[in-house]
Amino acid sequence: MKIRDITNYLESIAPSKLQESYDNAGLIVGNANTECTGVLVCLDSIEAVVDEAIARGVNLIVAHHPIVFSGLKRFNGKNYIERTVIKAIKNDIAIYAIHTNLDNVHKNGVNERICQRIGLENLSILAPKSGLIQKLITFCPIKKADDVRNAIFKAGGGKIANYDLCSFNVEGNGTFRGNELSDPYIGNKGEMHTEPEIRIEVLVPSYLSAKVISAMKDAHPYEEVAHYLNNVENKHQEIGSGMIGELKHPKDEINFLYHLKDRMQLKSLKYTALRKKDIKRVAVCGGSGSFLLNAAIAAQADIFITADYKYHQFFDADNRIIIADIGHYESECYTIQLLTELLIEKFSNFAVLSTEVNTNPVNYL
Repeated sequence: MKIRDITNYLESIAPSKLQESYDNAGLIVGNANTECTGVLVCLDSIEAVVDEAIARGVNLIVAHHPIVFSGLKRFNGKNYIERTVIKAIKNDIAIYAIHTNLDNVHKNGVNERICQRIGLENLSILAPKSGLIQKLITFCPIKKADDVRNAIFKAGGGKIANYDLCSFNVEGNGTFRGNELSDPYIGNKGEMHTEPEIRIEVLVPSYLSAKVISAMKDAHPYEEVAHYLNNVENKHQEIGSGMIGELKHPKDEINFLYHLKDRMQLKSLKYTALRKKDIKRVAVCGGSGSFLLNAAIAAQADIFITADYKYHQFFDADNRIIIADIGHYESECYTIQLLTELLIEKFSNFAVLSTEVNTNPVNYL
């Protein structure tokens, strides 16, 4: 099994094109064609984790956080980033990061795992992203419509929220005339040909459009396939930042905070003034999520759970919501468990290990 087999599977869950513009997810160190001896899953691929990979005999580290965010101009080992990269290269250890792309997906994403830990249901993306949906329109002979539609569906088109195989179809007649280089399918050259056709319209995630169009063309009987790809302004309800859900049974505020502390195994947590109101709707964002506060309030969340809040930002709760800062590492550490489970399920006869190194740079007294 090669490294690319592992990374391709991970990108089928969280495509790299879904990462934020500032991010550096993907294969950071290593060659995708290298035979993989095993995987070590971690949150932060620091030097101690590379040492662990060497000791445990695996040559691929799958991390949530990229060890490299911006370009490195020198490799002198002057900081932990350079030392990590140097050690990984010298020992043929590949490092792959699956970061904000994993934050931005609903199913099997970072925020879904937090919600599962807390016991939330009726989950949805807190701030769905726009600009990720396109409408594909094509035309094909009626007798080939099933083949073309199925190829589009198989490649990832035609999914709307909890539904798939979605398309809109209109029958009509297409006309065309071929020249001396055209496909013999059309009949006599030089004459206008009329063909009963179906107009097929399908919604396609923009990051899959090239794959869908290629599959459509492979299944289509015409040598020149008429098609249009239009941008759609609708927000993608399965892709975006944060998540919101509900408790099956409301809890009073203090009991919920203790529940949160227990389920996330926290040493401490910071929170704003209580509102003397039961907790029912809960918004979450793994990592630094202060940018989602207004979205959480607009969604009528009773509490917003995230990390990395600064002192003055806590005032922004303004008695409209409770902000609970549980710590960056603490909010995302169960991503290790998530990725390990996914990889073991997919590659059951392959060594997939969870790190034993606590990479949290913050200590508590």
